[in-house]
Amino acid sequence: MHRTSTFTLAPLVAVLTLVTGVACAGVLPRDPYLQKVGPDTATVAFRLAADCAPTVLFGEGATDQSTPSTAKGRVHAVVLTGLKPATEYTYVVDACGKATPARRFRTAPTPGTRSVHFTAVGDFGTGGSDQKQVAAAMLKARPELFVALGDNAYSSGTESEIQNNLFAPMAELLSEVPLFASLGNHEYVTNQGQPYLDNLYLPSNNPANSERYYSFDWGHVHFVALDSNCAIGLASSDRCALAAQKAWLEKDLAGTTQPWKVVFFHHPPWSSGEHGSQLAMRRNFAPLFEKYGVDLVLTGHDHNYERSKPMQGDAVAGAGKTGIPYLVVGGGGASLRPFATSKPAWSVIRDDQAHGFLDVKVVDGTLTAELVETDGKVLDTFTLRKELPPLEPPPTGTLTVTVEGERGVAPHKALFLATPGVAGSKVTWDFGDGGSAEGTSVEHTYAKAGSYTVTATATHGTQLQSATAVVQVTGSGNTDEETPVDPEDPSTPGDPSTPADPDTRPGLPGNPSGDDSEATGGQSGGGCTASPTAALFPALGLLVAGLMRRRRK
Repeated sequence: MHRTSTFTLAPLVAVLTLVTGVACAGVLPRDPYLQKVGPDTATVAFRLAADCAPTVLFGEGATDQSTPSTAKGRVHAVVLTGLKPATEYTYVVDACGKATPARRFRTAPTPGTRSVHFTAVGDFGTGGSDQKQVAAAMLKARPELFVALGDNAYSSGTESEIQNNLFAPMAELLSEVPLFASLGNHEYVTNQGQPYLDNLYLPSNNPANSERYYSFDWGHVHFVALDSNCAIGLASSDRCALAAQKAWLEKDLAGTTQPWKVVFFHHPPWSSGEHGSQLAMRRNFAPLFEKYGVDLVLTGHDHNYERSKPMQGDAVAGAGKTGIPYLVVGGGGASLRPFATSKPAWSVIRDDQAHGFLDVKVVDGTLTAELVETDGKVLDTFTLRKELPPLEPPPTGTLTVTVEGERGVAPHKALFLATPGVAGSKVTWDFGDGGSAEGTSVEHTYAKAGSYTVTATATHGTQLQSATAVVQVTGSGNTDEETPVDPEDPSTPGDPSTPADPDTRPGLPGNPSGDDSEATGGQSGGGCTASPTAALFPALGLLVAGLMRRRRK
């Protein structure tokens, strides 16, 4: 006698759902985020949940180009090169058999291009709803770049706080808008900002080859990020020396050819908020701002919005004098703090009621800025104007860079040759490790292992051209055959968690409790679009065999 049994698909569907979820979830515990975007290069950084060999697929519309990661482990920063200036690219991270949703970004324009759009805000890193609303409003504005004014991860700038209070709540924004950040005092609580430096890939064009302070050009705007913690005594001299930062700033401002200059950092030289004016920043840096024609200074620290009148020295600039407006844009997400005193005479406008961001457009000789609230209302607007020289005809040719010694073992010497599009152009070099040089043919020695983006800039009158190349340097004695073991994950060989960058950056923090919400940052933006991996099929085989045996009974 045979017992009749029904072959049901319910268990199969359940296992398919479960295994698909396991295979799909956690591939990217940190969504891709954009760093060091330039006219022809961009860095796509991300974190994996498992060790595999990821690739970034990209292109103009269709993702028909690819760049594999040169790193092993779970921490990756893939440098895309050969991009076109002022061009929108679509990209996807293909990792561990899965692919992220398609994202887009726009490369920087050719240096000197007279149209720039950026946003700025500080004091946002709470992981809360106000921060998310500010980030969503910024993304809706579609800026070319985002300038962060410090306190990016409360309350102490730890690894987990950077993941949960910066990358998770702002994942969508940071995947499409490149972030150029500055250090806040809260990041300094943990090892003087080291986790912040470990997680970001910022320009490093100062003599110390650090990312604590740096500069870059975007179109016809020269941006400078300073470490104000250094000026107020929070940094040890081996991390950041005030005298060295000042000397670098003077050289940097004196050397730029861009007509607009914007400086940003955390502690405000002028503020009537709870913390007040930071006189150390004013005394040490305002004279240099004035000497070299800085147009705008952006800060945070106080959790409100305030704009000063054009300032010079310790007072409002006199009639016929060119002063500098100082802004506090600290309404990025942290709790707003009321002003305890009446508005001083040097203050134009201030607000302690609304979260929002500064939206800035610089077109030709006009800079227009608006403080935009999360609901889209404009709280403040102002305009700066200057006369610019007429544009020269663009160069007819292109700048090309040739590298002899693209790969080597540290210390590694590479030779560089630039061929400008216009004869007689002045060529300057940024070697990506803090070193620089001038001339069409130069050489440079890299002391440490890393992946270095080299930028050549050719200047002819007011016209600039730039081109990049990448030099890969391995450590002494390391070869491609060596497979070091990740000390944080002994069960996973070949996982050193070393990104393609000059320094080693750690993986995501562990979670002793076993709850994976911290490791994934609580985000769902990464996802994946592929079908389950081959690991699904053995499980399906066992399930089907079991069901068939049951049916035959």
